[in-house]
Amino acid sequence: MLERLEELVLEKVSLAEQVDDEGVRVMIDEVLEREAKTKFFTVAARHDLRRRLMHSLRGLDVLEDLLEDPDITEIMVNGAQKIFYEKGGKISRWEETFRSEQRLYDVIQQIVSRVNRVVNESTPVVDARLADGSRVHVVLPPAALDGAILTIRRFGRDPLTMERLVENGSLTREAADELEVLVRAGYNIFISGGTDSGKTTFLNALSAYIPGDERIITIEDSAELQIKGIENLVRLEARNKNLEGDLQITIRDLIRAALRMRPDRIIVGEVRDEAALDMLQAMNTGHDGSLSTGHANSPADMLRRLETMVMMGSELSSDAIRAQIASALDVLVHLERMRDGRRRVVSIMEVDGYEETSGHIGLRELYSFEEDGRADRASGAQVDGRLVRKDRIRHTEKLAKAGYLQAGDERDCSGSGGGHRALRADGMAVLQEPAGLPADPPGGGPVPEDQDCGPAPEKERDVREAVRGHAGVVRGSPEGRLLGGQGIA
Repeated sequence: MLERLEELVLEKVSLAEQVDDEGVRVMIDEVLEREAKTKFFTVAARHDLRRRLMHSLRGLDVLEDLLEDPDITEIMVNGAQKIFYEKGGKISRWEETFRSEQRLYDVIQQIVSRVNRVVNESTPVVDARLADGSRVHVVLPPAALDGAILTIRRFGRDPLTMERLVENGSLTREAADELEVLVRAGYNIFISGGTDSGKTTFLNALSAYIPGDERIITIEDSAELQIKGIENLVRLEARNKNLEGDLQITIRDLIRAALRMRPDRIIVGEVRDEAALDMLQAMNTGHDGSLSTGHANSPADMLRRLETMVMMGSELSSDAIRAQIASALDVLVHLERMRDGRRRVVSIMEVDGYEETSGHIGLRELYSFEEDGRADRASGAQVDGRLVRKDRIRHTEKLAKAGYLQAGDERDCSGSGGGHRALRADGMAVLQEPAGLPADPPGGGPVPEDQDCGPAPEKERDVREAVRGHAGVVRGSPEGRLLGGQGIA
């Protein structure tokens, strides 16, 4: 019956020159009014038919009900007869189906055509997006053996803020405050994690800390980022080669173009190929505070993957690549989707330079997620734990340059008189104006010669106090060269 009613509405639409959504609704009402003369409809049934016809003619058919639910984060279509969705971290099967493979194919074409993409048997794989920014991935036969595959990764209409991530337990307030300072001070931060671990969501939240007066350029395969509060924002999107002969525009092309646009920071949505080289070069050429994401199982794996990706596009030696990675990246943030479906920050690490003699990139763990030892380890059980501070950031040059730190008297902290220096804890100032936070008084008195050069005591829940903890060994000091003796070989 629904198919017959749809044909009647399409006949009316074909006779009109131009019809907007409201016009289609009027035509649907006219068709239903005529049908009601020969067939009884309850008010609820008529409303349901009107809604389903509108979804079929102007929306994404049976997927519209799923798209209207703000709690659904993923929609997975495995052919016309199998539709699954993720809600609250749990995957369930949807009772509705497409009436045919052709109808599913029509919906896919409707999606990709809106963003000027092409998908067919010759080019069966494509990335696209919905009008609300949701990520779309399509695989058609013959690459997909059991019918067309459509996956929609949804992002909320209101992007998650860092405040909400803290409330949800994704990270602690202390870690969020420290990341805010690092972003504002221009540290290059790379976010890693597995599939569906929340990398893009976290990147959106982190970008809210970028000062609003900076010029930001975002570069993505398919535009997903929802950067707010930046007036001077340029958004660039890669493009596949299409049947009309338009040339492919790659992430590498866009990074090179961005360098000529006078950016303060460059945000690369995700690096997965040789574009990693251009991203690292951008970070190494005065674009401090740049952000990016990548797939990996751990921060150490992410560095190895970056090295491999750079090798795909250059003939540089491993030593040269590792040195460039260590110079470009300041902080790694790793996320995981836990067994209970929640997404958490599980590690924040500082990149601690490159050791030429060992060939290692040093890592120092600043925060690590520690699970409650009494927690139920069964699959699906709630994971209890928190992000625990392990160390403090040691490379404070950018903090000092941005005015977040003020060096007082310095003394030798190498233990050998060889000139490795550390900022005194009592010589550090809090956030400067215009942050509006008054400077704390000095700690009082000189640092005794036998006092450890480690960080100041931990302070929580206030950016000002978090900044005070950034005393420590400056870049190059042997105290922080490798994390527990483990580097990235």
